[in-house]
Amino acid sequence: MEFLTANLPYILAGISVGGQYALIAIGYTMVYGILRLINFAHGDVFMVAGLVMVYLTTVFPMWLSIPMVLVITVLLGFAIERAAYKPLRNAPRMSIMISAIGVSYLLQNCALYFTGGLAKVYPQIPWISKTVTIGGATTKMVTLITPVIAIVLIVVLVIFIKKTKIGMAMRAVSKDFETSQLMGIKINAVISATFIIGSLLAAVGSMLYFSNYASVVPTSGAMPGLKCFVAAVFGGIGSIPGAVIGAFIIGICENLIKGVGWTTFSDAFTFALLIVILLVKPTGLFGEKATDKV
Repeated sequence: MEFLTANLPYILAGISVGGQYALIAIGYTMVYGILRLINFAHGDVFMVAGLVMVYLTTVFPMWLSIPMVLVITVLLGFAIERAAYKPLRNAPRMSIMISAIGVSYLLQNCALYFTGGLAKVYPQIPWISKTVTIGGATTKMVTLITPVIAIVLIVVLVIFIKKTKIGMAMRAVSKDFETSQLMGIKINAVISATFIIGSLLAAVGSMLYFSNYASVVPTSGAMPGLKCFVAAVFGGIGSIPGAVIGAFIIGICENLIKGVGWTTFSDAFTFALLIVILLVKPTGLFGEKATDKV
């Protein structure tokens, strides 16, 4: 009980960050589940969503900027898939991975050009940016609502995947890409839908994340992107529940590490966890063993 009281701010922050990581990690795990591709540009899409919000709010009111950010981020994700990944659909896996890394650096360098490398102050979103006190711990409202928003969106996504036609097509493609194609499933539509959903969740995650961290730089997506990738691997890449649980575990653990005064090692913990998982259970918590068809 004493531990809980002493570390309440860090536990709340960990749950909040875990929710933000979960929204980004789903993008990694969905794309891998269907294309067997790690979209290394996904963290940078998250960063671009943050910068777009910064610039839009200088021109438009907040109530208009928020939906515009969602739309622009979705269009960016769709454009990346069509321009950088679709032409390489039948290319060796390494070519697609190099393309993903190239897109990542392209987005970072474009952001560097537009911002001049300077940190941009993220606008305050009404209500979620206000300060609240919980059990003697002072935090922002965004810390409390992030896990709620994350869980609601994840539940909606799971229902979408299980109940809708495009969702069932996604599940079919993730099980067997070639057979799905032969059965008449529109592969391009399914892959585009996957990137659109991932980008939409990354945009929501960026609003919640930058409301806490308040500034955006061209490399803002690099570390969260890597941590979300680790969360997806930890939970079992290709598994949405696994990515969510992995994200919450990483978010809570890294904030508890900060709570005991080891802030320097909070990032190192994430990657140490990745090494341990790959050594002990390479498929992750909920991952399935891949079987090669002969």
